[in-house]
Amino acid sequence: MYARLIQQIISEKRREIEGLNRSLPIAMLEERIAKRKAPRDFLRAISQEKMQLIAEVKKASPSKGVLCPDLDPVALGRSYAENGAAAISVLTEANHFQGSLEYMSVIKDKVNIPLLRKDFIFDEYQIYESAAFGADALLLIAAILSHEQLSILLQLSHKLGMDCLVEVHDETELEEAIQTKTKIIGINNRDLNTFEVDINTTRKLIPLVPVGTSVVSESGIKTREDIITMMECGVNAVLIGEALVTAENIPDKIKELMG
Repeated sequence: MYARLIQQIISEKRREIEGLNRSLPIAMLEERIAKRKAPRDFLRAISQEKMQLIAEVKKASPSKGVLCPDLDPVALGRSYAENGAAAISVLTEANHFQGSLEYMSVIKDKVNIPLLRKDFIFDEYQIYESAAFGADALLLIAAILSHEQLSILLQLSHKLGMDCLVEVHDETELEEAIQTKTKIIGINNRDLNTFEVDINTTRKLIPLVPVGTSVVSESGIKTREDIITMMECGVNAVLIGEALVTAENIPDKIKELMG
């Protein structure tokens, strides 16, 4: 079911990109990129001695439906920044996660920490688009990219001043990521084929990550006990969305989680 959903999302994205290439061509995006503020250093922000939080702006998910019906991206982003998040992940996929590229633009003007664009990115157009709309870093999912695609998108992102979080779920994908010499690896505890979550995925894969590579654990991190597990694994940062956007009091939830 979920494997078909991912393919559906990618097909929808391809059609969307075809239309955008006509209405907002790369040349126009490059003009916007030339006028942007200097990108913020995502890698440095998440690579501190203490484990860091990447807090996510996320309205909905295919598996859980609407998580935050009254989402105010600016207020949420400010709350994250004011309560110790090292970076903000912005879900921009519109049809199934109810995200928007505009969220990134409006948040960027109101916070001083890096923004990560989280979406299903597989085309060079999306790299230019990310830079033009204020991303300091972006997510590249190894499961939906060939090795060649991954390498090309990494190189273009770095050329435009953005870091990349290369997401993996198993040993094969991790080896692909390592071969690109990426500086940041995200271990997704969610299996994109089944959407089942097991935070032991991080525990299993992190010993295989080369020394000097920053590691982010993603998905399924909801409690202080989960955070302690991640600390013991030695991850540099955790990416948390659902547990924050569904919390009654976000500052209190961040304190509870991060200690």
